[in-house]
Amino acid sequence: MTPRLTLINPDYTRLWFGQAVSSVGDAVFSTTLVLWVATVLAKDEAWAPMAVSGVLMASSVAVLVIGPLAGVFVDRWDKLRTLLGTEVLRGGLVALLTVVSFLPADALPAGAWLGVVYATVLLLHAAGQFFSPARFAILADLVTGEADRARAAGIAQATGETAWIIGPPLAAPLLFTAGLQWALLFNALTYAVSYVAIRSIGIRATAAGTTRPGGTRKSTGKRQGGLRAEFVAGVRFFARSRFLVALLLIAVIGQFGIGALSTLNVFFTTDNLHASAHLYGYIGMAMGAGGITGALCAGRVVEWLGARRSTWVSLLVSGVLLVAYSRQSGFLGGVALLFVFAVPLTVLNTAMAPLLLAAAPPDFRGRVMAVFYPVTKLASMLAAVLSGWLAGSVLRDVAGSVGGVRFGPIDTIFAVSGAVVVLAGVYAWLALPGTETAEETGTESGTETGAGAEAKGGVGHEAEAGVEADVEAGSGADVEADLEADVRAHASHTGSEPPADRSPTEGP
Repeated sequence: MTPRLTLINPDYTRLWFGQAVSSVGDAVFSTTLVLWVATVLAKDEAWAPMAVSGVLMASSVAVLVIGPLAGVFVDRWDKLRTLLGTEVLRGGLVALLTVVSFLPADALPAGAWLGVVYATVLLLHAAGQFFSPARFAILADLVTGEADRARAAGIAQATGETAWIIGPPLAAPLLFTAGLQWALLFNALTYAVSYVAIRSIGIRATAAGTTRPGGTRKSTGKRQGGLRAEFVAGVRFFARSRFLVALLLIAVIGQFGIGALSTLNVFFTTDNLHASAHLYGYIGMAMGAGGITGALCAGRVVEWLGARRSTWVSLLVSGVLLVAYSRQSGFLGGVALLFVFAVPLTVLNTAMAPLLLAAAPPDFRGRVMAVFYPVTKLASMLAAVLSGWLAGSVLRDVAGSVGGVRFGPIDTIFAVSGAVVVLAGVYAWLALPGTETAEETGTESGTETGAGAEAKGGVGHEAEAGVEADVEAGSGADVEADLEADVRAHASHTGSEPPADRSPTEGP
């Protein structure tokens, strides 16, 4: 019998606990560094905003430069050992920074301190590029079945949102009362706790095979090629899967639609909602609370609608709500709409997780995430830069009214962004049929969509042909037939009655 405090299954609970503790530590760490740079290191300096933005740039460089290559190594290595190794590395980096932080602030020039901070952040996020795809691959072995995978994604979303509600309020008192060293030490200890939790996981999933119940390994017979050959094989596999490409396009279009919020929402709060900047924190709280609400109910929504239908429905609803938010002129109305807006947005992120898990065979999971995440991250960055540029230059003097409806630069950008999200929903509606009937119809008519190919084979037939070609060329990109059958089984469940799969490590 599963213990009452178990989430989905015991091994997943251990993985979640490690993530939860580490996420709180990361929230404390990030907030502490920003506060320390802004209020101590660069206090009263004109370059303070630039110094703070450097922290974000360091993390982004790691994602965009290291991320695409990390997936190749994750697919080669033992996934559990990769998780453990990255936690040791990250904990060691933070511990080293903690030791250095005992020096007085004036012991080193400001530029040297910034160099140490940026290097630490860069290395931490570089290690994270190995941790995330390894965790993705482990999760696929720990949690099976579309409904349970959606539940796992929802729990992860709720955990992340909660960490950012708990972490920042802890960071300021730790920094200003106990000191920088103790805030950093707190984060180092959370990595140690995460290591212990992950170390207790019973599954042993490796790059060379998958785990069967009882810990025995089923080999895929995968041949290792060079780094470049395996990287190219992963990109080719992704590019030839119409289903994965469709998911990526949906995510990129959605990022371009929603990215403006992160850059312009503070100005929308003061200019359009006519609220003091001191109230901006409540905007973040509203979105955080909506994210938690959406994450907690996302599993039920995906179980009811199916992952595909949940994806395009969430996009359509989110886009309409963003357009409605752009027309708000009162603070309370804006806060309420942002809370509601965050609910389908989180359901969207939750629904896409089981689709990605089903579409990525075990030997390619690391490389699939190494393509998907950096591209969506880049889209988010470009959306933030583009929206800021439009608001500050091209649309700066836009003002007027149409049919009695007044508009300005920021609300116009938000309204167009909402329309872009709606378009992403329409595309997802066409590219990801929401029922098995739609997939079967596509197959019978001979006009098979990417989603139909996914339902039958886990990936599009073109992708399978590309993988087979890579095998013949000796590039190490083959996927054994029995693994493809596993992917087919996972991808085929799209109805309201998901399979009651059991984790390989659970007893009868």
